[in-house]
This record gives sequence, C-alpha cells and structure tokens, in this order.
Amino acid sequence: MTATTMPPARAGTPRAVRRRTTFGRRHALTILAFLTPAIIFVCWFTYFPMLQGAQMAFRDWNLWDLTSTPWVGLANFATILGDPVFPVVAGNTVVWVVGSIVPQLVIGFLVALGLWRRFRFRALYQALVFYPWAVSGFLVGMLFRWMFNAEFGVVNDLLMKTGAVEAPLPWLADPKLAMVAVIVANVWYGVTFFAIMILAALQSVPDEVLEAAAIDGAGTVRRLFSIVVPYIWTTLALTVLLRAIWTFNSPEIIYAMTAGGPAGRTHIVTTWMIEFTQQGSYGLASAIGLVVMVVLFVFCAFYLMAMRRVNQR
Repeated sequence: MTATTMPPARAGTPRAVRRRTTFGRRHALTILAFLTPAIIFVCWFTYFPMLQGAQMAFRDWNLWDLTSTPWVGLANFATILGDPVFPVVAGNTVVWVVGSIVPQLVIGFLVALGLWRRFRFRALYQALVFYPWAVSGFLVGMLFRWMFNAEFGVVNDLLMKTGAVEAPLPWLADPKLAMVAVIVANVWYGVTFFAIMILAALQSVPDEVLEAAAIDGAGTVRRLFSIVVPYIWTTLALTVLLRAIWTFNSPEIIYAMTAGGPAGRTHIVTTWMIEFTQQGSYGLASAIGLVVMVVLFVFCAFYLMAMRRVNQR
C-alpha cells in the first residue's frame, strides 16, 4: 500500500484563505498597537479639552464662581450676538482678513516674480525675504508696536522727516489709524508666505511654453496674464484660502499691538474671545470659540473641495 502525499494548499483553498485572514488580523493588530499611544495622546490633549470647552458654551461658567455652573442652553450665544460690540467685531474681522490678504497677495506675487529671475546673490535675497516667516507673530506685533509708537516710533519719524506729516500721528490711540497699523504689520508678516508659495508655483511653469509664446510675439505682460497666471491659478486660490483661515484665527499681532483697543475698535472675534477669558466669563468665551470653529469648518470645507479638484486633474 503506497502512501499518498497531500498536495500543497492552493491560493483559493479554505486553509490559504484562513492563513491570509490570520495574517491580516495580526498585521492590523500590530498597527493598532503602535497607533494606540498616539491616539490616546491626541484624544486626551486635543479632543477632550475641545469637548470640555464646547460644553462650557452652554453653561453659565464664570471663573470667579465655580460653585454653580447651571445649564443655560443658547443664552450665551444670544448674549454674544445681542452685544452692541458684536457688529463692530464682525466688521473688524472682515476688514482684518480682506485688508490683509489682498495686499499680501499682490506684494507677494511681485516679490515672487522678482525672485523668479536669475541674478547674482539670488539665494541671499530669498533668505532675507523668507526670514520673517520664521519669526513669531507675537514678536512681530511687539516690534510694530514700537515702530508705530506716537512719541518715538520710527514710522512717525520717517513721515515727519519726509514732510508727509507735521506732527506725530497717534497710530495706536486713534480708532481709525489703529486698524491700519495692525493690518500693515500683518501684511509685512504674511507677504513671505505668499512669496514662498507663488515662487514654488512659478518654478513649475515650463520654459518651453514661455519661449514659444515669445517667438509668437507675445509680450511680457501678455505672457504673464495669458500663460503664467492661468498655469498657477490653482496655487493662488489655495494659498489665498489657506492664508484666510490663518488670518481669521490669528489674534497674536493685534493682541500684541493694541489688545483690541482703543475702545475695542481693533477687536476681531479671537481677540474678543481672549478679553472674555481674561474677565473670567468662560461660558461667553466658549460660545465665541464655537462660532469661530464653525466659520473655520466652512473655510476648511472649501479648502478640501479645492484640493480634491486639484487632485482629480
């Protein structure tokens, strides 16, 4: 009687399927084991505080009286929206975002065009232009606070020496001039980001296309608006949208320069939230924070939609 040998299990046999399933489960468990510490860390230090802050928005949560934090529902939101300061803050926020983004885009685009050309010490100029982006926003605010000082600031000194003004201007004390001052500081700070992003996009424009357009008789301006701008249009849109998100959620420059003053005329939603936090009104501050989160989610939704369209091309 001859012994028969069993043929090896094929890829489609139940034994092979069970082996693949076991291996897949072990592989998934290994990945989960490595990710678990990071997941716990992120949940504990990010999402848990976020949920705690969100529930404060629906309570009468005052730092100076924590013995009673009753549930008030939407009362905090009604208080915020009914505050006479809210229209001023909302308008300041729009002015802050639009007044910062438009000059940053224009100046950053011009700087990127200048750095796109090849010239001596180009790398040095790029380093000098990109350096401000490495500085803290709060530090930039403190720097411009000294520059716009009414008594010994360099801005008034230059304006008086050039004959533009006869007396020092109270930049940070005048409600109209204060917003101009903080926007100027933010424009200086954000131009670098636009220059970096646009320069990277410009370097991807094919030289052959530009040379062919030049041979066909297209001038510099026509090549710029007919070839270069359409080619990098997606990068421009994404950069504007991303920078708008950051500007809307960046209170450090305003807080360092004016802290929302004078008389609240430079308050945006985030600096207004900080003021309520300093007053101990955590419920009202959390309500403003939720409003900010909703607006940021809308911006992020547009950003993700734009990114999806870019990836589909």
